[in-house]
Amino acid sequence: MRSGNPALNQNTFLNVGTGTVVGGGDQAMTLSGTVNKTAILLMLALVTASYTWSQFTGPESLPTLMPWALGGAIGGLILGLITAFKKTWAPVTAPLYALVEGLFLGAISAIFEAQFPGIVLQAVGLTFGTLAALLIAYKSGLIKATENFKLGVVAATGGIALLYLVNIGLRMFGFGGMGFIHDSGWMGIAFSGFVVVIAALNLVMDFDFIESGVEAGAPKYMEWYGAFGLVVTLIWLYLEILRLLSKLQSRD
Repeated sequence: MRSGNPALNQNTFLNVGTGTVVGGGDQAMTLSGTVNKTAILLMLALVTASYTWSQFTGPESLPTLMPWALGGAIGGLILGLITAFKKTWAPVTAPLYALVEGLFLGAISAIFEAQFPGIVLQAVGLTFGTLAALLIAYKSGLIKATENFKLGVVAATGGIALLYLVNIGLRMFGFGGMGFIHDSGWMGIAFSGFVVVIAALNLVMDFDFIESGVEAGAPKYMEWYGAFGLVVTLIWLYLEILRLLSKLQSRD
């Protein structure tokens, strides 16, 4: 089993020491439990996002949002890495990740909204609309997470991550980065559209991987871990949709 989401790799539901699935019985992972915990994480993120969003009172307040955006991004990255490497800590670290990441999302959303009024509502609607459409397509069998499908999405996701890392490195050393990543020209729009598609397809792989964990009788704490992995993908999808919409609107 593979997933393009680094939080849900092929060893996610395996006992680190023995390489066998652990869990079962009343303490086993369930689909309903994972869905409930995903909803909890999204609500926690919404609470803190609402706080940083409320700090925006006009263009003059934008500088005060940057520390929230930067702190939330760094804190979310740290907690995300801890959760990925310490799956048993997920019942604690996953809610903390959602709270911290919400601070970032609220701040960055307000910054985009200040420049493009109405963009956040559009991005949120498209994100959850995509989630619902892909879930229906997956459950109905219209989209199947075959091995070739998984390999293709994993390769594309890795390529995108590498491009972003190289771009960050170039900008840090004063080389200006890769213009097409941020450019609002047709090449930049096409790139963002491609990234949105890959992020969306990662949702299908997350559905498949969580379902596999439930069928394997993974331990109960993996409900939090599975919810965490799904929320990571949803946040990535939302941010990429936000970026794509901003490029499209900047051409008007």
